[in-house]
Amino acid sequence: MAELLAAAGLPAVLSYAGRTESPRAQPVPTRIGGFGGAEGLARYLKAEGIGRVIDATHPFAAQMSRNAVAACAATGTPLLALERPAWQPGPGDRWTMVPDLQAAAALLDGPRQRVFLAIGRQHLSAFAGQPQHHYLLRLVDPPGALPLPDCTLELARGPFDAAQDRALMLRHGITLIVAKNAGGAGAEAKLTAARDLSLPVILIDRPALPPRPVAATVEEALRWCHADLGV
Repeated sequence: MAELLAAAGLPAVLSYAGRTESPRAQPVPTRIGGFGGAEGLARYLKAEGIGRVIDATHPFAAQMSRNAVAACAATGTPLLALERPAWQPGPGDRWTMVPDLQAAAALLDGPRQRVFLAIGRQHLSAFAGQPQHHYLLRLVDPPGALPLPDCTLELARGPFDAAQDRALMLRHGITLIVAKNAGGAGAEAKLTAARDLSLPVILIDRPALPPRPVAATVEEALRWCHADLGV
C-alpha cells in the first residue's frame, strides 16, 4: 500500500504499532507507537490534517481497528479497511475452526503433541494451561521470557513458501498446527504444507469488528484514495 501511494505521489504516513524491533524500510514517512486510544487517534487526525485513513492493520489487531472506526466517526474522516480475505478450506484440508484463542487452547487438552503454534508472540500465554505439549514458535524478534515450558524457537521473517514450511514441520516432527485466520498469501504456506502432510489445523476465527467500508486489494484502496480526492 505504501509503495502504491508513494508511486502515485499521494502524501501519506505509515503508522507502526512498535511491536517489531526492526520494521522494513518504507517509501513514505513512518511513525511508531500507539495513539492513546480512539481519543488520541482523533486528536492526531486533527492535528496532522489527515484527510483519509486506511486501516491496514492485522485482522486480529481488533482494538486498533475499533479505535480507527471511532476516531474517524468522531472527526468525520473517511475510513477504508484494507482487509485480505479470510482463508477457506479446500480438498484435503483437515481444519477445525474455533472462535478464539481460548477455544483453540481447550482443544489441546489431551496427550502430548508437537504443535506448531503459529500465532505470533503476543498471545502465547493463552496456551500456558496446556504445558504437556512441545511447541514450535516462529517469531520475527526474540520474545524474552516464554510462558511455555517446552518449546523450540525459530527466528525468521516471512513470507515463507510451502516447501520451506513443509521442511520445517518435518524437521520438528510437527503433528498439529494452530494458526490465526489472517488470510493473504504471505502466511498461507503453512496451511499448504499442512495439507501436503495431511496434518490437522486448528484455525482461529477473526474477531468481530464494527461495520466499515472494506477493500480486499491495495489497488482497490488506491482507487478509493483517488475517488476521495476527486481525481
